[in-house]
Amino acid sequence: MIFAEMKVPGEQFEYILAVLFWRYVKQIKKELDMRKNRKNNSRTRGKRICIVAILLASSLILAGCGIKKEKIADSELPEIVIGIDYFEPYSYQTDDGQYKGIDVELAKEAFRRLGYQPKFERIVWEDKEKLLEAGTIDCLWSCYSMNERENKYQWAGPYMYSRQMVVVRAESEIRTLQDLKGKRIAVQATTKAEDLFLHNIESNLPQAEQVNCFSSSNELYAALRKNYADAIAGHEAMLGSLIQDGKGAYRMLEESPYKSELGIAFKKGTHEELAEKLTETLTEMQSEGITEKIVTKYGLDADETLPGGESK
Repeated sequence: MIFAEMKVPGEQFEYILAVLFWRYVKQIKKELDMRKNRKNNSRTRGKRICIVAILLASSLILAGCGIKKEKIADSELPEIVIGIDYFEPYSYQTDDGQYKGIDVELAKEAFRRLGYQPKFERIVWEDKEKLLEAGTIDCLWSCYSMNERENKYQWAGPYMYSRQMVVVRAESEIRTLQDLKGKRIAVQATTKAEDLFLHNIESNLPQAEQVNCFSSSNELYAALRKNYADAIAGHEAMLGSLIQDGKGAYRMLEESPYKSELGIAFKKGTHEELAEKLTETLTEMQSEGITEKIVTKYGLDADETLPGGESK
């Protein structure tokens, strides 16, 4: 009971345990030696105690070695560097430096199954191509749309769907997508929303007066909050977080101009086998209900966001 309550590092605990046990052995042997009239029996008991002590000491040494080997095995897992953006609720960093979000949890579980140790690197999203090309990061996993980029990367997925949506201030007269004609729109640079409103992708969106592109989602939110833009566009879940935090200051239009397939992007011509296995692993996770638990944890509807329309 004493040992169970002690809170010391594993190696220090084993040392203390061994020292105390040997002291106990010596005390028993001393008492046995004092029993002169039972000399033979004392020798027998003494031998038994010595044998037990040796076995215990050996088990402690082996246990310590086993612990060390396990730690080494964990540290020797091949590392894979994942480039992410601040894109709540998919990928973001808390005040204490921890990475959280749907994509972060999916990546941890999927790569654990594949025998990799994921390392998350928050990047400037506009620099993603250079970082991927230089090998600074191994892949992009941050609510990244596969649509219209199928031949640009080596893809794993799709593992989720996401609708592109538009958000305005609560008092805005904008009610439909057609009301965006001649308005100032803000989007994040190099995203699907940018392609849509610059008409790089065919859609029924009207011509805006301005399309302002920002580096981060925080800058995007600030543009709407400070009235630099009449509306902002982006992934539904990301904008949903803004509405929730805004407590009635913003609202989302009901129409969606585009539905994206989300995937994990590797440099073209690399990681072909890994990308294939990752796709299979994500499919397994969905069939097991793990993906559903993760997306619902962050407030998304699994039936709308997962492939097949259902999580299982």
